[in-house]
Amino acid sequence: MTISVFDLFKIGIGPSSSHTVGPMVAACKFVLALVEQNLLDSVVRIEVALYGSLGATGKGHGSDKAVLLGLMGETPEAVDVASIDEVIATIGESKIILLNALHSIKFDKETDLIFHRKESLPLHANGLQITAFDEMGKSLQKNIYYSVGGGFVVDENCPSWEEGFIKPDENKLPYTFTTADALLALCKAEGLSISQIMMKNEETWRSYDEIISGLLKIWNEMQQCVEQGCINSGILPGGLKVKRRAADLCQSLKDETTHELFNQGSMDWVNLYALAINEENAAGGRVVTAPTNGAAGIIPAVMLYYKNFCNAYELADKGGDAGIVRFLLTAAAIGMIIKENASISGAEVGCQGEVGSACAMAAAGLTEVLGGTPEQVENAAEIGIEHNLGLTCDPIGGLVQIPCIERNAMGAVKAINASRMALRGDGSHYVSLDKVIHTMRETGKDMRSKYKETARGGLALHVIDVPVNIVEC
Repeated sequence: MTISVFDLFKIGIGPSSSHTVGPMVAACKFVLALVEQNLLDSVVRIEVALYGSLGATGKGHGSDKAVLLGLMGETPEAVDVASIDEVIATIGESKIILLNALHSIKFDKETDLIFHRKESLPLHANGLQITAFDEMGKSLQKNIYYSVGGGFVVDENCPSWEEGFIKPDENKLPYTFTTADALLALCKAEGLSISQIMMKNEETWRSYDEIISGLLKIWNEMQQCVEQGCINSGILPGGLKVKRRAADLCQSLKDETTHELFNQGSMDWVNLYALAINEENAAGGRVVTAPTNGAAGIIPAVMLYYKNFCNAYELADKGGDAGIVRFLLTAAAIGMIIKENASISGAEVGCQGEVGSACAMAAAGLTEVLGGTPEQVENAAEIGIEHNLGLTCDPIGGLVQIPCIERNAMGAVKAINASRMALRGDGSHYVSLDKVIHTMRETGKDMRSKYKETARGGLALHVIDVPVNIVEC
């Protein structure tokens, strides 16, 4: 296994890990390769072609902007989100782009950035091809990349396509597992929790202190995203004219005194946390993949539920930081198993792979920090993903807004309930997590492509009064 917790939880930008973060990473990789081969100064033209789901809904997801930023050498973690629109507008007006912030070439978005809306590349639904030409029109470098979900990017020469896009690692981990059953066996044999197993593996790549500081940085970014979402208001971009609700809801909850009569106060706040993050994501703000952008609100919302409404947080070491670290490590273990054996990509298996995975991960993390055994953690994850099986990805207009924003709130509440159900049991249950993950993979294969992030089926076609020019299919 070569996936780290920091691969699943990455700081980036909205609105999509597969359609925004991935293409930006791919374009940046391309220009860095030109630099490494001393080819950059010979480039006079670059052509980018997007295929499959990237071609069908790329404009709604900001794939075009992401590619341009990547060609400029920007990365999802470091790019100044406040300046993106101005930068993109300047490129459009001047028809000039500065590759890797070093080499200026002509670039016309109308001719050099191509959306193949009905064509796909062979290995994955999210594919893009980038070609650099010299002054004689000769191809200097051509690469095909696949954005396989969660910001993961591989090229067509990846040696392990059949193994779920995961490359072999020369590092030998102290504890290797690719299934939930194997993980539970390790926990039992070693007398360790899932988070302890994960921590020992992570120390293969980083020091203990680096792991702690890195995970707390991710947690801080998640909380800042919620804070921004609770402040910002107005209309989300893209043409649907969706009104941001989190800021008004936040103020309403702060002013409200009657919600306690219904004993549902915590769930109202959980809804707020998820809505706030996914509105920020839809607006192209700073967000953490968890494990994707489309499902980015679920895990942070459940973590804030743990922090603000569970006594176990205050009882944890270091003012709750230890619990936060354990939560993320445990959630990541479940995400790794899902990615190894199925997918976290909506374009590949539908939203069951995004919201379903995040729900399972959140349920697992919460169960561990509330004192659950490894068996109870596995049970919680199984409940979380089982009850998202078959969930389609049918964003209206190709935008990560409807039903995506509300779907995160529903997924967060479902994760909390899955954890509560598991903690009331002893960890034994009829259907294993591994079997549910296998079922999710098979369901994704059977699902028609129009329900997998193409905006050609489901709600994307059956909601009235939707502007027809949002997505050009």
